[in-house]
Amino acid sequence: MSIAASGTVARGLEEASRRHGEKPFLRITRDTAERTGIEPGDLSYAQAWDRTQALINEFESLADGAPQRVALLLENRPEMFLHWLALNALGISAAPLNPAWRSAELGYALAHSEARLVIALPERVDELQAVVRQEGLNVPVCAPGEELPRLRSRSGVGRQPEDAADRECALLYTSGTTGKPKGCMLGNRYFTIIGDWYTALGGLCALDKAGDCLITPLPMHHMNAMACSTMVMLANGGCIVPLDRFHPHSWWREVRESGATIVHYLGVMPAILLKLEEDPLERRHSVRFGFGAGVGSRQHVPFEERFGFPLVEAWAMTETGASAAMIANHEPRKRGTACFGRPLPAVDVRIVDDEAKEAPADQPGEMWVRHAGSDPRLGFFSGYFKNAAATEAAWEGGWFHTGDIVARDADGDMHFIDRKSNMIRRSGENIAAVEVEGILAGHDAVAEAGVVAVPDEIRGDEVFACIRPKGGSGEAGEAESLAETLVRYCLTRLAYFKAPGYVTFVDDLPHTTTEKLDRAALKSLAAELRERGDCVDTRAMKRPSPNPASEGVSPSTKASLPPSQVASRAT
Repeated sequence: MSIAASGTVARGLEEASRRHGEKPFLRITRDTAERTGIEPGDLSYAQAWDRTQALINEFESLADGAPQRVALLLENRPEMFLHWLALNALGISAAPLNPAWRSAELGYALAHSEARLVIALPERVDELQAVVRQEGLNVPVCAPGEELPRLRSRSGVGRQPEDAADRECALLYTSGTTGKPKGCMLGNRYFTIIGDWYTALGGLCALDKAGDCLITPLPMHHMNAMACSTMVMLANGGCIVPLDRFHPHSWWREVRESGATIVHYLGVMPAILLKLEEDPLERRHSVRFGFGAGVGSRQHVPFEERFGFPLVEAWAMTETGASAAMIANHEPRKRGTACFGRPLPAVDVRIVDDEAKEAPADQPGEMWVRHAGSDPRLGFFSGYFKNAAATEAAWEGGWFHTGDIVARDADGDMHFIDRKSNMIRRSGENIAAVEVEGILAGHDAVAEAGVVAVPDEIRGDEVFACIRPKGGSGEAGEAESLAETLVRYCLTRLAYFKAPGYVTFVDDLPHTTTEKLDRAALKSLAAELRERGDCVDTRAMKRPSPNPASEGVSPSTKASLPPSQVASRAT
């Protein structure tokens, strides 16, 4: 069945419930249930549709025929799927919130998204209500099952597109080089095209007609889990096993007990799993392939040989969806070379140098993409919400400028090189350096802050902060204490993964002639300081926590964590 023919995501579930009835749609493992306090077991397609219909009846009073959004902070739980699908059935867009966000990020997203309502886990309601008051927003916050508030009437806000496939399905936030996240407007067609693309892949990613079981630790506020995982299973009557996050020490048990046949991963996961002690049960699984991106060149082959299934590398962005996606799902995959396959006939690709001229084979350049045919934006994001200028800049010249540096070899295969911007990518999370700099600059002890990426063999990148403190850098003991203070300050305002993993104090930061931070010089300085050990290692403080500021964790200073500790603390 082509899920695109359904028109909307919710209609896809409705049709799947008729076709697949008692087959499992969602499966909650025992470990996930214990960690989150929800019930383990399966939710069938029929049960999921019944519960979605009940929510549709609950939300029906919100639907007024105009575009609108409801923010959701429900993590990777069944309620997240069901609330999203119910809202979608009424033409209401979901704006998922990252559970790791703190006050500054939550406040920005709620204000920017123009959400009319927030539905959150009961334990997060008070926090979000405080954020709403702090931002001066008139947005009610409630938990699932609570009586919905009466929302103010609206006028002059426009009408929904006639074709339901063109209506906004979700607003997903992706970090940009401007420091504040950009909201990607994603229509129903974006989601349904992804389901059909994945279904048609074949090769190493051929699906089981009897139904697959897909396990994912990736969050529902990212397009991989919300679009790829959900849509391919809806299209094929498969089962989704959503984990609350990646837990290395219980990973193989959950894979095994869930009956997973497909794994979705980020590059940090293979590196961590390879560092675990060998377990005689680690190959007793049913996995046929892993679907993801970013596996390290040194981990690709060893992982497959040890654990017994291929890691199939793919490329896509939140903005491109499947309409420009590429994947190395056929041999030879050129493992260990960051190869993500070659474009399908429906994708046009250019690799250009700094002068926008075609880069020769094997030479790096920025990748530009578009959908082949009369509509170059078919299946892409609809645009950046309230940022038409950024949308048009991304599409300058009729091509989407990805900002990724790649090289195409003589066979036509694509190889990822690096990111063009100063984006930091840690464990699959995009972090804008200027966002972290802005938070650090708000501390009374900081005169100026510069943030760059430094390499990390486990997480890809780590956040390195160069601080010019007020009153000078001081003695070593004072530096360690101030570093800890600044990281705790960040952890109360930003997601834990954005906080600095290394902090150093300097008398001056490098600047250009226009008094902007010299990013290249700053990166060289950071690399030199870390090599000398002239920095405070604060990575041990970067752990997910409901309240990081309350934890008495001291950083390990001027030393790298042993691999065993790194693995145990990774997300």
